[in-house]
Amino acid sequence: MLKNMKKILVIGGGGREHAIVDALSRSPQVGKIYCAPGNAGISEQAECVAIKDTDVEGLKAFALENGVDLAVVGPEVALAAGVVDAFKDAGLRIFGPSKAAATIEASKDFAKQLMAKYDIPTAAFETFEDYDAALEYVKKGSFPVVLKYDGLAAGKGVVIPETLEEADATLKDMLLDDKFGKGKVVVEEFLTGPEFSFMCFVDGMDVYPMTLSQDHKRAYEGDKGPNTGGMGAYSPVPIITDEDIEFAMEKIMKPTAAAMVAEGCPFTGVLYGGLMKTPQGPKVIEFNCRFGAPEPEVVLPRLETDIYDIFSAVADHTPMPQIEWKKEVTMGFVMASKGYPGSYDKSFEINFPENLGDVRIYHMGTSLKDGKYYTAGGRVLMVVGFGNDLQEAHDKALAAVESIKCDNLFYRRDIGWRVL
Repeated sequence: MLKNMKKILVIGGGGREHAIVDALSRSPQVGKIYCAPGNAGISEQAECVAIKDTDVEGLKAFALENGVDLAVVGPEVALAAGVVDAFKDAGLRIFGPSKAAATIEASKDFAKQLMAKYDIPTAAFETFEDYDAALEYVKKGSFPVVLKYDGLAAGKGVVIPETLEEADATLKDMLLDDKFGKGKVVVEEFLTGPEFSFMCFVDGMDVYPMTLSQDHKRAYEGDKGPNTGGMGAYSPVPIITDEDIEFAMEKIMKPTAAAMVAEGCPFTGVLYGGLMKTPQGPKVIEFNCRFGAPEPEVVLPRLETDIYDIFSAVADHTPMPQIEWKKEVTMGFVMASKGYPGSYDKSFEINFPENLGDVRIYHMGTSLKDGKYYTAGGRVLMVVGFGNDLQEAHDKALAAVESIKCDNLFYRRDIGWRVL
C-alpha cells in the first residue's frame, strides 16, 4: 500500500454498505477498506471484521489499533448508538451525524415536530402514546391512514391501513403489544402522488444534492402487499421536474439543515428526504439520517466525483468539491427471501451464472461457505443494470435477475413501472 493511501472503515453489513465500499474502491486515494461486520459480497472488495455495527467501543478500538484514516457509517442503528460521538471524542475522523442529529430518523415524532415548527411541508399529523386516544382520532379521519411507529423499526414501522379494522390491529401491535418496542405512534394524513428519494450531503448549513432516485416500498407487483425496506430503485427520476427539485432544495432540505442547527444538533452526513410530489408540491414523507437502502445502490454507481473527497469535506468541514454525475442511468431489482418482510427461512444456496452481463450485484444478506453463496437475510441481493435509458437498464437488470437461481427468492418484475 502506498504511503499516502488511506485506510477506511465502513460500518454496517448490507447492500447500502456494499454500495459505499464499491464507490470507495474506485477512489485512487483509498488503499485499504475494512467493513464491520460486512457480508459475503463485501468481502470481495473489503476486509470484513467481525464487530457488530452497534458495538461502539469495539469499533472505536479497532479504528485506533489499525490506524483508520476515516470511518463511514452506514446504518441508522449505529448512528443512534452514538458511534460518531465516540469516534470524534477519540480524535478519529468519521462521516455521519451525531446521536442527537440522528434523532431526525430515530424519532418520527421529533421529525414531525421539527417540520411543524419550521414550516417544512409535510402531512398533517398527531402523535399518541395511548391506544384508545389514537383509535378515537383515527375513527374521526378518513382512509387510508398512515400509522408510524415512533422509533427505529428497520423500515417496517410504517403501516397504511385501508380500513378501521386494519388500523385497530396495527395500533394494538404498536401501542399495546409493543411489536417494535415501547414507543409512540404518529398518525398522519395519507398523501397522494409519486414518491422520490432526495439524498443530500450535509455539513451544518451547507447542503449538496445528489441525483434523485425512486424506491419501490411495497412487497409485490402493482405496489401491493406490505411495506418493506425497498424492493428496487432507479435513477434519475424523469417524472420529477427541475422546478420540483428546486422547491425541495429551497423549501425542504436547506430549511431542515438550518432547523437542526437552530435546535442545537447540527447535521453532518447524508440527510435523506423521502418526498412525495403532491398536487400542492413536494412534501416530506420521512427523513433518514443516512443513505437510504436500496437507493445508494443505484445512485452511487452514477457518481463521477471521488467519494473519498466528498466524505472528507463533510467530516473535516472543508470546502466540497464539485459533485459530478454520469449520464448513464441505473435500475436495480431486489431479490428477497420468500416471506419477507415477515418471517422467512435462510441458508438456501444461490447459483450465479458465468456471465451476468452489464450489471453490478450488491449483496444485502448473504453468507459464504466453502466457496458457495447462501441466503442470510430478508433482502438478499440487489441487481443493478446500466443503460443509456431506463428501459435498457431495466432489461439488463431483469435478464440478470432471471438467470440467478435460488429456490427461496422472489422479486418484483415491475420496478420503474411509473416511468416505463
